[in-house]
Amino acid sequence: MPFPTAPRRAPAFPEYKSPYGPKYFYQSHFAGITTKTFLKTGVKAGMFGGVALVAVIFLGSGIPRIQQDILQKIPVLGPRFPVREIHPADNPF
Repeated sequence: MPFPTAPRRAPAFPEYKSPYGPKYFYQSHFAGITTKTFLKTGVKAGMFGGVALVAVIFLGSGIPRIQQDILQKIPVLGPRFPVREIHPADNPF
């Protein structure tokens, strides 16, 4: 009569684990992506996103609509972009 497979068979004696031996554990993952790789990739993507946001704001800072709607509402940068009133005679509408 063959013995049951190892996972189904209960051990006869508890296994001894040395307190000085290596501490092995199974690392959880999903399709090979672990928590560590997910966090590292997320931090790098966040840095690229922050640089891209600063570049878009820098390149769009000369557009009046962006100045009024976005940049004047930022507490530190707001005073740098003063409100410019257009004389009614110069307004094409």
